Amino acid sequence: MQTLREVIGEYKQNHKALGHFNFSDSNQLHAIAAAAKETGLPVVVGLSEGEREYFPLSHARALVDLYQAQGVHIYLNADHTYSPELVQRAISAGVDSVVVDGAKLPFSENLHLLTTCVKYARASGRDVLVEGELGYIGASSAVMDTLPEGASVGEDMMTKPEELQELVEKSGIDLVAPAVGNIHGIVRGGQPKLSIVRIAQLNGAVGVPLVLHGGSGSADAEFTEAIKAGIVMIHINTDLRVLYRDTLKDTLNTTEETTPYKFLASSLAAMEAFVAQKIKLFAGV
Repeated sequence: MQTLREVIGEYKQNHKALGHFNFSDSNQLHAIAAAAKETGLPVVVGLSEGEREYFPLSHARALVDLYQAQGVHIYLNADHTYSPELVQRAISAGVDSVVVDGAKLPFSENLHLLTTCVKYARASGRDVLVEGELGYIGASSAVMDTLPEGASVGEDMMTKPEELQELVEKSGIDLVAPAVGNIHGIVRGGQPKLSIVRIAQLNGAVGVPLVLHGGSGSADAEFTEAIKAGIVMIHINTDLRVLYRDTLKDTLNTTEETTPYKFLASSLAAMEAFVAQKIKLFAGV
């Protein structure tokens, strides 16, 4: 099987994007893996710090290894990691990549954090990809009434090409997630629009792949334009959480079923269909 670096390189060259989906338990992971198997397309699964307090990376690594042995092209990411200590722990647990989130830090502190974590990754003896962030897009995966305070959705607040170039060149990171009008979570009444122009400018400024965080709530047409402009990976979490919860609510309201694998079946089927549709869209299939 190709390494994650090889897959990302191939997708960047062919103007496609990988889908990255977060999960909180083995059932959700199973649904995402089933979508990858059904489509024959690669997928990245992620656990943020909060998610992996509930579902440890070591458990996820064992299951991802099992799916890989079955021919599923699935890769494990340690999403939104805020300290060098937890980055080291994630690398030791066997992740394929790690997101080092210094988006709320001053530029110099973000750069120092990334540089330190890149050194850990290179010393690991494995090809662990390190992703940095520049530009704050909020930290919630909830459905919100208003934009997160301080979110960089205005043109003047989005990631600037010259700053991104400096961060990438000085830190040595492998991927980078900028602020381009995107936010974590979903805003009731309308999601902010992505700046396709800014994505293209940032893509022209750096050689590493660009990652879009906060993909939930955006329209398929926006994704397609963002990929054309240079996005190579798209993170989706809130959409899946809402789909899982709402489908389960509907099921429990209409059945007396007590067997978990039966009353969860509809939620997992809905997740699988959603993921399959997105990874085909992102890959231009």
